[in-house]
Amino acid sequence: MDNNQKQELFRAIAISTATSPILTPLINQQSRAESYNKLEEFKKYNGRVAIILELLQTETLVLPVNGQHVDITASTKLYALGVLQTFLKTNYSKLDNEGDRLAIRNAVMMSARQLLSKCCSSGIQDVASENESRFLGVKIAALIADIATRDFPQRWTTFISDLFSPPDKGGLWYVPSDASISKGYGPLIGVKICLECLKIITEDCTDGDFNSKISTSRRNDVLIGLNEVNGQFLPLIFELISFQYSLVNNAKGTITEMCNYLVSTSRTVYQMTPQEKPMFEEQVLKRDNAGKIVADCLSTLEKFCQSMPIEWMLSNLHNCDFISALLHLLREDTADIHVLSVACLQQIVLRKIDYTQWLRLVSSLPGAINEANDASTKQESIKATSEGKTLDNLEVLVDKYPFHRALSKMLAYTISAHIAHITNDKDITKERGQNFQVVTNFLILLADMLSHPSPRICGEQSNTWAILLRDPQLSKTQTRLLQPCFERLIVAYSTHLVRIRWEDVEEQNHPYAALFEESFSDRDEYDLFLGDLRSKANLIFRMIGGIDPELGTSVLYQKFEYLFATYANGGVRDHLDPTTGELTQQSTAVMELEGFNLPLDNLIHGLPKWALDDTKKIPSYMDPSRVKVRNEVKSMLGNIATKIIAWNPKDTWLKFRRVTLMEALKYYWEYDATRLISAIDAFLLYLGDETPTSVGIQNLSPDVISLRKKAGVSLIAVTKKVPHLLVSWLGQLSERVKSLLSMSSILPANRMHLYEFLSCVATAVDDPTVRSKFIADVLSDALTQIESTQIKEAIGSVDGLLTFLGVTAAGSNPASVTDEAVVGQVTSNFVRLFSAFNQLLSVGKRCHEAAKSRPNAGIPLSESQLLATQNQDIFPDEGTVSISDLSMNDPFVHLWPRIVPSLMQVLNTIFSIWHPSNQAKYLKDPVQRFIYAISDDEAYLAKNQGSISNGGVFGEDGTAGSVVSGWDRRACNLAPKWSGWFNELRGTCLQLLGLVAAQRALFSPEISPIYPSLVSVVANTDHLNAMEHRHMSQYIKQFMDYILLSCPSTLYQSHVAPIAAPFFQHMEHRLKCTWAPVLKMNGIPPESTKPLMTGDCETVALLAQRGGDEWIVSYYARGGAFVGDLDAVISEALVEKLRVEVSRCYADMLQAALALKGDWALVLANAARDEQATKKGDSSVLASGPKSKVYDGKLVNADGSERSKFYYAIEARKQQRIDKLCHFLLLENETIAGYLVLSVVECLNYPDAYTCRRCLKICHRILETVSWVDRYTHLLGFQMFTYAVRGVIYEQRWMVGIEWDMINVIRDIYCRLVLGQSLQCGGQGAAMQSPMDATGTQFEQTKVVDKPLQGGGILCKPSDLPRQALVSLPGISPEMVMQLEAKLKEKRSAKDQKDTLRDILRIAADNLKENENGDDLGMLGRADVSESLLNQKESAKKDVIQDLPERLVTQSMIMKKSETSFYTPDSAEMGANLFE
Repeated sequence: MDNNQKQELFRAIAISTATSPILTPLINQQSRAESYNKLEEFKKYNGRVAIILELLQTETLVLPVNGQHVDITASTKLYALGVLQTFLKTNYSKLDNEGDRLAIRNAVMMSARQLLSKCCSSGIQDVASENESRFLGVKIAALIADIATRDFPQRWTTFISDLFSPPDKGGLWYVPSDASISKGYGPLIGVKICLECLKIITEDCTDGDFNSKISTSRRNDVLIGLNEVNGQFLPLIFELISFQYSLVNNAKGTITEMCNYLVSTSRTVYQMTPQEKPMFEEQVLKRDNAGKIVADCLSTLEKFCQSMPIEWMLSNLHNCDFISALLHLLREDTADIHVLSVACLQQIVLRKIDYTQWLRLVSSLPGAINEANDASTKQESIKATSEGKTLDNLEVLVDKYPFHRALSKMLAYTISAHIAHITNDKDITKERGQNFQVVTNFLILLADMLSHPSPRICGEQSNTWAILLRDPQLSKTQTRLLQPCFERLIVAYSTHLVRIRWEDVEEQNHPYAALFEESFSDRDEYDLFLGDLRSKANLIFRMIGGIDPELGTSVLYQKFEYLFATYANGGVRDHLDPTTGELTQQSTAVMELEGFNLPLDNLIHGLPKWALDDTKKIPSYMDPSRVKVRNEVKSMLGNIATKIIAWNPKDTWLKFRRVTLMEALKYYWEYDATRLISAIDAFLLYLGDETPTSVGIQNLSPDVISLRKKAGVSLIAVTKKVPHLLVSWLGQLSERVKSLLSMSSILPANRMHLYEFLSCVATAVDDPTVRSKFIADVLSDALTQIESTQIKEAIGSVDGLLTFLGVTAAGSNPASVTDEAVVGQVTSNFVRLFSAFNQLLSVGKRCHEAAKSRPNAGIPLSESQLLATQNQDIFPDEGTVSISDLSMNDPFVHLWPRIVPSLMQVLNTIFSIWHPSNQAKYLKDPVQRFIYAISDDEAYLAKNQGSISNGGVFGEDGTAGSVVSGWDRRACNLAPKWSGWFNELRGTCLQLLGLVAAQRALFSPEISPIYPSLVSVVANTDHLNAMEHRHMSQYIKQFMDYILLSCPSTLYQSHVAPIAAPFFQHMEHRLKCTWAPVLKMNGIPPESTKPLMTGDCETVALLAQRGGDEWIVSYYARGGAFVGDLDAVISEALVEKLRVEVSRCYADMLQAALALKGDWALVLANAARDEQATKKGDSSVLASGPKSKVYDGKLVNADGSERSKFYYAIEARKQQRIDKLCHFLLLENETIAGYLVLSVVECLNYPDAYTCRRCLKICHRILETVSWVDRYTHLLGFQMFTYAVRGVIYEQRWMVGIEWDMINVIRDIYCRLVLGQSLQCGGQGAAMQSPMDATGTQFEQTKVVDKPLQGGGILCKPSDLPRQALVSLPGISPEMVMQLEAKLKEKRSAKDQKDTLRDILRIAADNLKENENGDDLGMLGRADVSESLLNQKESAKKDVIQDLPERLVTQSMIMKKSETSFYTPDSAEMGANLFE
């Protein structure tokens, strides 16, 4: 490149950076584009490196412009360094000549020395020049770090000395003897480069975000090298901190003297003379510059504290006591030095430090923090006085907030990361000695910080206190280590749990508005934080209640007394409703009482039983100290309960708070029911609460509606906890409920609450006959409704139901749908129909829950009979059981013979409405067509991906009125109501169908006469075909799940097969048609997935009229969805949601049926844990579960839930069903098995990772169960194997993350069908080779062939189908397949076999890529190389800094080896003597 070309390059750089006003005439759009192209071309120039090295070593670079010279040194070198950095990443490793590498290092170091020389000699520069120098210095540091990570220590042995030597020895470490008064780094730019370089190297070699680009050996070599020579830079850094901090102190001392002088002359800093001001500013500049250097040192030290040997900081190496320095710097706020010091200490305490080091920190931190606080107070006072202001404590809190938050977090980590140090010290746990006092003082300091006005400070400690309280050694009552902190904890958390009005913050009306604005960016962040804080605080209150009941109750009692006296009677009335003059949700009284509810609820919940139960006379309960505590606790809670019951607020929102407080006492009512009935009476009273000026449900205010709903929910919550205590009042309660139900203004939701309330109480009645009779009496109205002539006529036919709901009338008179009288009448019709079924469902579910919670878990045997069957293989209850026997546990069951006929009718009618013949009729009508539409709620969920936030359907971003344009379900219009009505009615009926199966009444002899009729409805092919995807998802979740899991194993053929056979056949076809347009299969265009909109109804109606496969294919392609007037974007999102939802529901159902998830999977987990406990001889395993829960020694399930009394007998039955259902589905019914397996295999090809991952697990269960059956060989060995292989070698984007799971299925198939190897359950573990039989032509069968859960069997006669599938792949030869099998037999571990399969599949994938045209196929397209599992090894090596061939030998290594033997390094070992 000649001089002219260089000038063109300089010109391009100058124009691109616009570094001088002189260049303005040269800059325009064209010149910028030309300059950009020129600079990009230079990056590709072969001789660019030599030119770059020349430019970097040139001290000054100028560009002549119109007779003037523009200095472009900094911008040119920044560009050159960028190009060189790219070269380092791509081509540096290819340099074989040490001279070339040395030339690059020398050029970069020369550039750094030139920059240092310039900054030292140029005096005070302007801000622009200082910034330019800083940018260049940081870029140089990054280049030096990049070179060091590649060459240090083997090749660049003098790296540290080259940086940390003084300039006269060729280094960059220059520290002037006085404070710098430059506007930037000035002569300290060399120090900045050194510190930045070490920081970058430490990050690159230790931080997970960076080190993936550096090989492990290379990282280790660099870190070993740094550790070897740390004596060359750690003392310099420590000395620099000490010196610069002394300059900061001197400057601050001088500033303080100046301020005191000004104050003594009655002046402020704003009244300095022209002679005084420069002197003052000079000291400020000295302070800030020195502080900036200290901050840079701490930023580097933070990386050392995080990742480098902890001895660097803790062992006083080279007489450098960094810990003392960091503790001292906590008092210095210049350049946020105190925050950075805390960050360094935090990284240290997060490391594994020994007890002595930890105790030093714990004992030193309180004193250091007190000194820092005193220094800060003094400094703030001087500052305020010098500025002529009064000290503003809030302003101080805002300024110190980052420090306080970081300090709280660091102190919390100091404890939580080293709990073992506390529990292992017997002096601490036994409350004796100095160490106990040290830790106690530290914990008190930690607790004192909770009183900070910002809840963020409190939030940083939540996890630590939870850990401390959960530790059994520390939380014991006799250990008083934590008790001194309890009162502070309760007061602080109960204070911060009170929600603030964010409007007060925004309008600066809150006393700490400025602090909250500093703590939270907006309301959303505050709300998110408060939700998290409340969640964690709940656990803290609960555990304090369990540890010290008296103290916890006492503190909350005092707070209650204050709140009740202040707010209960409306003493503080603010933020009133302008219409009614009542308190609102934003009123202080309401918010304060709302904040108190959670502490009260959780503390009472956490109280131990002995603190409340005075009925037991066992010794542990009658201990005098416990009796005293119990009396105190019950007295205080009794007073709280008395005052709440006697409280009669007038404001609706105070009534709401009264309800929540009474609900919080539900754990207290269990042990003292004297005021319980009064609380129940209050709940019932509020269910009928009305505003003084309105009567009737339509006139209720939103606040009253909220109160009624909350009263109903609280009534149920309390009743579920103590139903047995209400049995004696059952008659009176029943009359009271009937009175409420007769009210015209009672809410539908409250009607359901009342029915559930009575059913809860009824389930606690001991006499089964009385219990059943009462439930029948409660539901008599509902039963009468569904058996009435009008309802029977309505649900008996399609025309009847559509007439009942006003659809038929809309066809002849469209205006009727908006007629107020018609809308009112039709709405009343629907409410009567729906409420009847919904009441039955609500009460039935509650009765079923109560039956399952009984000791026998609802099994229709007495406890003695259940015990007698514990060790049997044949259970008398695993068959048809009469309803009278089932009613002994469940009082609802005897009603099913009356309910099922109506249930069948309504389901048959609803399903029939969706038949194509009816769709052809009603889709043509502009009003009637909306019976098929989705609801606004479904549109909203599709728009927000299942979220119900952001204001809901009727919020600002809601979808109300988008389906039926301009009308929503609240309007006086039937059209938008129909969709929701049909959804509710269908969902309720399907849930009832699932409930009759779950309660086993469906399999009783009383129902058997009508069972064929039921099958003709639920398994009707026409009904199944006509269901939309959303209906099928409901059908699967609410019915199929229950019938598969609830049917007794002896009735599978008679009761499951008639339903399952058509269902699985249908689902295979439905899923195939659903995904075909996405996969572009069978000629179905992707456009067919477009949902049905209003404008297309006529066309689709004609297609429905023709029916057949043509209609079905298009119907499933769009999920059956009719979206009305919804916009296209949300409509497409809806179809996608429906498509994946039906696939996922199907996969989840199969997983549950095959014990891969849900209740049955828990049974298997329990069995595995029992086996483990037996082998270890450790029964304590059975009393523990997930670490996220606290256990009290009782037997628990593997998920941590409590194990039932007769768990052995219950789980034995479930275990039998697990085995038999798997066998039935896959081996006893050809139709079921064929379509089930085929559908699962095809799901491997559908682009939904959730479905595919779960189907892969199902594939393993299938292989374990049937791989030994010859009839399955083609389906498994060819179809399943081919789908799995294709999924891997096509490397589609949607499959990223599940490739290993797919390869494991390939392995499972190949091992079982070809190699005679069996695997453990789920394809886990090493393959177990079966020997050949005497003929040598086939393998011996495994001993567990009939036990899939123990590994299952193999195909004895090897199949060639998987081999043929592999050989058919591009690039795969028969020889390669034989080599594959040899490797699979040689190395049978799971990892080795999967790696071997991956290698051969990569060859096929690479061959496929060569024939692809590179079209963008979206999620079906090939994943990037960086994402591809097959290319994982290759992509991992790309752009990674590789190992050096030279072996690293340091002086420490030599000394260590010489201790045991004589050692002489050979010539190939580099650096042996370079670290002495």
